[in-house]
Amino acid sequence: MSQRRGEAGFTLLELMISLGLFALIAVAGLALVDGIIKVQNRTEGRSDRLADLQRAMIVISTDLDQIAPGTMSGAGQDLSFSRAAPAVGGVAVPVRYSIANGNLVRQIGPQPQEVLTGIATLRWRFWDGVWVNTWPVDDKTRERWPRAVEVEMAVAGPGGAPGTLRRVVTLPARALEQGK
Repeated sequence: MSQRRGEAGFTLLELMISLGLFALIAVAGLALVDGIIKVQNRTEGRSDRLADLQRAMIVISTDLDQIAPGTMSGAGQDLSFSRAAPAVGGVAVPVRYSIANGNLVRQIGPQPQEVLTGIATLRWRFWDGVWVNTWPVDDKTRERWPRAVEVEMAVAGPGGAPGTLRRVVTLPARALEQGK
């Protein structure tokens, strides 16, 4: 059997249509991959910000959990107290929290440490039967700690969306008060 000359291959029109279809499939695949990469980048950014927020809350809680004998003072955006330093031989070290240029700064010794960025507002409050905005409240409370400390921060969340974080840390009873 012999084939006719016109039936031996593809026509130019058939090749052009198949190339066009392959191009459409490639463009759709590229758009899909690009969308997946953008979602992954947003998710990683949110995950990183969440890790930063959790780390800041752990640092604050740990410092307050290890509060050492001494005075505590706080008002508005500032908090000062002493904490135990087991790695340094148990000597109490002063700790100070404040805001600088929209960042939560923790000061232990001469070197400030940036704990969290993107803070709009920060407020410390103290529980001693009622919430108060400053500590010590008066001369009678100067020699003792409040029962709990609250930190509330308005922060920029993932993608710049604002959010509020609040943590309440209960403090141990002071040894001086336990003996009375």
